[in-house]
Order: sequence, then structure tokens, then C-alpha cells
Amino acid sequence: MRTVRTERLVLEPQAASHAEEMFDVLSEPAIYEYENEPPRSLAWLRERFTKLETRRSADGTEHWLNWVIRIPTSELIGYVQATVYPDGRAAIAYELASRFWGRGLAQAAVRAMIPALKEDYGARWLFAVFKRRNHRSQRLLERLGFSPATPALHAELHAEPDEMLMVKEPI
Repeated sequence: MRTVRTERLVLEPQAASHAEEMFDVLSEPAIYEYENEPPRSLAWLRERFTKLETRRSADGTEHWLNWVIRIPTSELIGYVQATVYPDGRAAIAYELASRFWGRGLAQAAVRAMIPALKEDYGARWLFAVFKRRNHRSQRLLERLGFSPATPALHAELHAEPDEMLMVKEPI
């Protein structure tokens, strides 16, 4: 997994050594308004990051790719991630500390990740699933060229009724 650099940020391959700094970022309640929950403890997060350093599913068929987002002040502000499947699909996700929302940093981070997914892992199309009430994510994905998935794809990928599935193909 390579480090990805842009003028605005650096995507560093996530490692257990990032756990302490990321624990502070990921403990912010505002980022869990729609789903998930903060890490249970620093030890739990460090163990999770250690497991994810394999970059592969247990059967070796999926690439599990996680980058932390660092801005020029050297501060970590969140992460972007992707699961790349053997058929060229890639599920993406992202989280940023709320004080960095609305600055285009999530968009810049996802945009920076896309070439690595395509060039290094053979991703051909992307999708993201999020709660329908999360209009910030919808706007972000629309700006990146994603569009709502068909009902058939919603069913195929097991999106829940309260979730929205957006796709970008080809990349």
C-alpha cells in the first residue's frame, strides 16, 4: 500500500501506530450522528488497526485498504478506506473530525484514493452506502461523480431500506 500525496493532504497507510492519535479523532460523538459508534478503548482500536495491517480478508480474496488523512499541520483528521473485491468493485467509506467538515477535505481525500484503487488494485467501479438522512455524504459523493444505484443493485448489495447506495462507474 502506498502513501498518496496531494497539495492539501497526505493519505498514509493506516497502522497500529496511528491508533492513539486516531482514537481522539474517532471519539468525537458528532461523527456518529447517523451510524456506528466510537471505539470502545484505545487498546481496542490499536488491536483493530493491527488486524487491518494485513490489508487482506481472511480468505485473501479482498483487499482491505485503510489510509489516515494528514493535513499540512501534521494533524490526523480522519480516514478513507476501501474494500476491493475480486470482480473490480470497491466499497468506500470515510470519516473526518467535524471541525474539518465543509472544507472539501473529505472530497480531496476520496479523490486522491481513487487512482490508487484503480491502478494498484484493479478497481473498476466504486460504491458507497450511507444512511439516507446523511445529506452531507450524498452531496460529497455527487460532487465526486457518484449517482444513485438502481433498485436491483440496492437489493444485490443488501442495502437496508434506510440506506442509500451510490455508485461511480467506470473509474
